[in-house]
Amino acid sequence: MTLDPGAARVLELMAASGRPLYESLSPQEARDAYGAARRASTAEPQPMEMVEDIEAPGPRGPVAMRHYRPLGSGTEPLPLLIYLHGGGWVLGDLDSHDGLCRQFAHQARCAVVSVDYGLAPEAKFPGGVEDAIAASDWLLKQASSLRFDVSRVAIGGDSAGGTLSIATVLHNARAGRSPFSYLMLIYPVTDMSFDTPSHEEFAEGYFLTRSLQEWFHTHYLNDPVDRSDWRASPMRAENLSALPPTFVLTASHDPLRDEAERFAKKLVEAGVTVTMKRAQGQIHGFLPMETFIPAAKAVIAELARHLSYALRSEGKSS
Repeated sequence: MTLDPGAARVLELMAASGRPLYESLSPQEARDAYGAARRASTAEPQPMEMVEDIEAPGPRGPVAMRHYRPLGSGTEPLPLLIYLHGGGWVLGDLDSHDGLCRQFAHQARCAVVSVDYGLAPEAKFPGGVEDAIAASDWLLKQASSLRFDVSRVAIGGDSAGGTLSIATVLHNARAGRSPFSYLMLIYPVTDMSFDTPSHEEFAEGYFLTRSLQEWFHTHYLNDPVDRSDWRASPMRAENLSALPPTFVLTASHDPLRDEAERFAKKLVEAGVTVTMKRAQGQIHGFLPMETFIPAAKAVIAELARHLSYALRSEGKSS
């Protein structure tokens, strides 16, 4: 399988730009560079009925969030997607994934709340997990005032945000709660061992390099032993049967491809209903890059269709 022309163009532009590698920068310098790259690659923002910045109490202080409601939704209670952005637990914020959240709200006709969990190294593991749990708990308690339909709540995210989504669902399950009717995982991290063929095949030259992943882990984890904690590597969780119907998206030229697909298989073996799609010719992080990767638009639309169906079918998978 060859690279999608748009994905190939992104890699060419990165190589030609001469910009320093993220792992050669300080976390703040890398965040600034990541934000600039996202602004350059994301399409014009989809108009919304409402975009509101809110915050929830968290273990280390307020957790910032952004609440989106699609055009024409008025004051009706809407299904909700709680979204956790990617960026290796070190990069990303409400702005970096603003366009993607708007598209999900618009196309799935649901409310979306993007969570700006604490980033490492300021918030080391399990800081991001704790913020995600606190934010989702608060949103569910405030469902009436925020006009959410608490019976139709999905959670999801890309890359590191996918990992945080799984950990949040598992935390609730261990506490005897099942508030989520759907889980949407976009090229998630599921095992920090690097022990798959795709990690070897795409270790260099495809954006998410081995050295960049190790840089993320160094900033996020307190100690290498944290890699085996199910909150960092959900593949290690003893019981996955409590997860709701789940969509797993992978990319063919992504080092995380195999571990995400293995996780999907493990969910099926645990009795979870799973829909899986491999985006052929794509690289890690391709979804918010519609400006350079037009094929991303169709994938976003497909994710939104599945999300819409699941939320309007009370979590039944398509």
